[in-house]
Amino acid sequence: LDGTLVDSAPDLAGAVNALRISRGLDALPLAQLRPYASHGARGLIGAGLSVSPEHPEFDALRNEFLDYYQSHACVETALFDGMEHVLQTLEAHRIPWGIVTNKHERFTKPLLEQLNLSHRAAVIISGDTAEHAKPHPAPLLLAAERLGLSPEKLVYVGDDQRDIQSAKAANYQLSIAAAYGYCQADEVSLWQADFIVQQPEELLVI
Repeated sequence: LDGTLVDSAPDLAGAVNALRISRGLDALPLAQLRPYASHGARGLIGAGLSVSPEHPEFDALRNEFLDYYQSHACVETALFDGMEHVLQTLEAHRIPWGIVTNKHERFTKPLLEQLNLSHRAAVIISGDTAEHAKPHPAPLLLAAERLGLSPEKLVYVGDDQRDIQSAKAANYQLSIAAAYGYCQADEVSLWQADFIVQQPEELLVI
């Protein structure tokens, strides 16, 4: 979802900056926070406020961050350029597509509804849908089960190493790294994905 299907970095960064501003700090530029957008509250709070999970104030900051984000999750978030064409092409060929994300359902469901994607996705697995989250294979295996397809017939696309690890552990046919997402360009080649794409529309020629 984040960093692969939709560009949610502006709203995630906005939540961090809301915390900074409420504490008398200047907002940080999106470019500085963008690389942490796939790392959840832990990564963003660390990048924006230099507070780690071991800090006694972390839990309170995390709750404040999540509460703000929940009510501001679709201010600037949108599909990546070219992704609408990808989805329409898949749908025209009756190829089902779905979402497996570590984002919890209370954030995933309203976001997808606001983006008018809920009714188009053949399956939606949130971070708290399966017993485990990625990089465990459980979410991807559950997606295959709900699709009624064997994992060996499925392809998974993600912008984090956890995505590639999860796809391989679930025995998916292909794992594809979305280098246009929030990952660092120099690290993608180390993930051992089957393919690396630099923009969404490259998915249509693999």
